[in-house]
Amino acid sequence: MQNAEFFNLYNHGLIRVAVGVPEVQVADPAFNGRRTIELMEKAADDKAILALFPELGLSPYSCDDLFHPQALLGGSLDSLRMILKASEALNLIAVVGMPLQVDQLLFNCAVVLSRGKLLGVIPKTFLPNYREYYEQRQFAPAAAACSTEVEIIDHNAIPFGSHLLFQADKQRDFTFCVEICEDLWVPIPPSSYAALAGATVILNLSASNITIAKDEYRHNLVSNQSARCIAAYLYTAAGTGESTTDLAWDGHALVYDGGFLVGESDRFRYDSQLVLAELDLERLVLERMRQNTFGQSMQLHREALRRFRKVPFNLETPNTGRLVCSRNIDRFPYVPSDPAVRDRRCYEAYNIQVQGLVKRLKSSKISKIAIGISGGLDSTHALVVAARAMDVLQLPRSNILAYTMPGFATSQHTLDNANALMATIGCESHELDIRPSCEQMLRDIGHPYSAGEPVYDVTFENVQAGERTSHLFRLANLHQALVVGTSDLSELALGWCTYGVGDHMSHYAINASVPKTLMQFLIRWVAETNQLGEQSSRVLRAILETDFSPELIPAENDGEPFAQKTEDVIGPYELQDFTMYYTVRFGYAPSKIAFLSYCSWRDLSQGRWPDVPELKRNQYTIGEIKHWLGIFAWRFFQVSQFKRSCIPNAPKVGSGGSLSPRGDYRAPSDSEAAVWLDEIKNIPDQDLEAGS
Repeated sequence: MQNAEFFNLYNHGLIRVAVGVPEVQVADPAFNGRRTIELMEKAADDKAILALFPELGLSPYSCDDLFHPQALLGGSLDSLRMILKASEALNLIAVVGMPLQVDQLLFNCAVVLSRGKLLGVIPKTFLPNYREYYEQRQFAPAAAACSTEVEIIDHNAIPFGSHLLFQADKQRDFTFCVEICEDLWVPIPPSSYAALAGATVILNLSASNITIAKDEYRHNLVSNQSARCIAAYLYTAAGTGESTTDLAWDGHALVYDGGFLVGESDRFRYDSQLVLAELDLERLVLERMRQNTFGQSMQLHREALRRFRKVPFNLETPNTGRLVCSRNIDRFPYVPSDPAVRDRRCYEAYNIQVQGLVKRLKSSKISKIAIGISGGLDSTHALVVAARAMDVLQLPRSNILAYTMPGFATSQHTLDNANALMATIGCESHELDIRPSCEQMLRDIGHPYSAGEPVYDVTFENVQAGERTSHLFRLANLHQALVVGTSDLSELALGWCTYGVGDHMSHYAINASVPKTLMQFLIRWVAETNQLGEQSSRVLRAILETDFSPELIPAENDGEPFAQKTEDVIGPYELQDFTMYYTVRFGYAPSKIAFLSYCSWRDLSQGRWPDVPELKRNQYTIGEIKHWLGIFAWRFFQVSQFKRSCIPNAPKVGSGGSLSPRGDYRAPSDSEAAVWLDEIKNIPDQDLEAGS
């Protein structure tokens, strides 16, 4: 893949689409057509390949009995002819709404066109005739149609009906269907069947007048239909210029991708507007493949699905030259950027962990916990969860047997934090120096360190980790306690844990489904909401400011806090958690992960940050992303699965994935990383245009 091709979203399973809300004038199709063309041209200039416009936008919607005079119907056809002519020069599919007479009946239709050709016409299936709606007064439903093909402005044999699927010749994942307004409001929308028949993109031309809080209901409808159908859903409603004789209009346009909002219009605008969004078609196809109940639904409804006709179309995707995502991509996919949503997610994650630990203690008839406290994030959060579990069980927090176990490289800073935390929690705290037992082990195995040589190898590190875990298990035996594990999801993904008798092992791994980035926000949430009191909150804030380090290798100079920085070895956790999310949750290829990562992290003004003022803002070049992606692929696919295959029980916390072989992820321990590493080689080392 060439440099320019790599930095183009169309080469990574994404497409750019547009939803337009043109300014209209009632019963003035020529004016409405011109405004529609203006937005079509803008969409094409912005490299979108699909543009959707509102229901009956050429007439427009609020004409009432003016739909019947031939002048308006003829004017709408003239407007369509004008749009069709303008489309010849545009690399774009446009979908417009208009009234159309077929078989002596009048239908509320969506017309699909591209490059001067009419591809198909879809009549509205469900016509509302309640409250403020009187559509059956003017229109016939789709079921009343006899013809399956129509002739429109000198175009013959145009597919007509409510069971049409439009599929791109060169990108078959791009298959779309069309429904109109009320079709989404019914118990089983037509798009449900269309999605099962293969539509990855659902289009809805709507008028939808506005009443108080109706916008929230639209969001719920579109979001849920997009999620259930594992599809993208484009929705656009009528806006300024519609008649306000009895109703009002807000011009609400929405784009959802697999249940996630990726585009929305400004409501109550007094001019035309166009909303651009990118859709991840590859993600939708992979999700359908993975979620086997989608296939079971196809089997159950196969007779209904056979009614659909596929209409092929040929459209050149603008896949040459640079075109990065304009879509806001969360830099922290495990952490919502919106503070209110993040607080709810932290509340849920925290209580999932608490509930898991409470149940394990109850079922094992154990009332005490043994836990090692290092002063780092993971053990801190595990202790916080343990404290809350004791409160739920109405047991004293002194039933938590907490041990800080300094080794050869433990800093005074983390030791002080560990002791302060244990004191504020109110657990039974102990300081257990593991250096004598480690020295004995090193002597027993003949390690050079025992002879005075400063050899700080993996054995030297793992002896310390092993001694800590060995002590905890024996202490648990002695006091009839349960050892709570502290290692997190990010460490398990990268194999950054000592196998067996080390931080890999425990009786219950409370953090095993919590990534490092989320861990930081969970602790911050506990502190900000004073879950354990103000004193504990102050200590938690101090712990959040500490660098990540295993503290196993002594510093060369006294007073130097950390000789080891974890992220210097395995990469920045924020970047590796991004990679882990898209690897485990969606199974993306490394090149696509690198592209999305670049779009998100290349510039401080790009992507979406969690709204936390003290959060450090970093950015990464494509070369840095490529380097750390290679580290991730090697560690995740080649050398670490054996550790994940036998991890202790742990509650699954987030939909972003768990690496437990029982809870989510199953993989062979002796797989190769070759296919991932080979593809990573094709990622550019620098962005020539950005010079990085």
